[in-house]
Amino acid sequence: MRLIRMMLLAVLSLSSLCAMADETVAVQKLTQLLNQAQTITARFSQLTLDGSGTQLQETAGQLALKRPGLFRWHTDEPMEQLLVSNGDTVWLYDPDLEQVTIQTLDQRLTHTPALLLSGDVSKISENFEISHKEGGNVIDFILKPKSKDSLFDSLRLSFRDGVLNDMQLIDSIGQRTNILFLNVQMNEALDDKQFSFDIPEGADVIQE
Repeated sequence: MRLIRMMLLAVLSLSSLCAMADETVAVQKLTQLLNQAQTITARFSQLTLDGSGTQLQETAGQLALKRPGLFRWHTDEPMEQLLVSNGDTVWLYDPDLEQVTIQTLDQRLTHTPALLLSGDVSKISENFEISHKEGGNVIDFILKPKSKDSLFDSLRLSFRDGVLNDMQLIDSIGQRTNILFLNVQMNEALDDKQFSFDIPEGADVIQE
């Protein structure tokens, strides 16, 4: 019996070491892919489904990202919204409501998914358990937050030929948000002015 227990412990230890090695490789590959794009511009198409797969919302728009921590997401009409961050402050502007919400940028990657694409990813392994799988020219990364107060339960990032292709977030009630990135351009010069926001005259301002 002692020999069997020793063999089982050895197998479990080997499995643990293999899992750690696999995660190290996943972290290295994801970090390399993210860091190769210091700026990103793209069109996006976003689809939100509930836990049963019923469509809740479909939107599209344009995004611009710049390291470290600058992003601009503009959702097209008829559900137009503008989300802008200069790395410290976030402005959310709703033209229909003529309302601007201002808050300090939460630097935690588990609370601000946009920072995965535009922020400092050196601490990504501190925030997530990461696995990956490769098939042909596509590589998928599955990120599971280590923090219990994350906004999502899992996040998948997919790259095709080394270029960001799509993202999927799943929350605690099974709601899925799928974001497809189109016409992705990397490392083009971007003016920092587009990552600040001037509050329109007459707009209601909510400071959080």
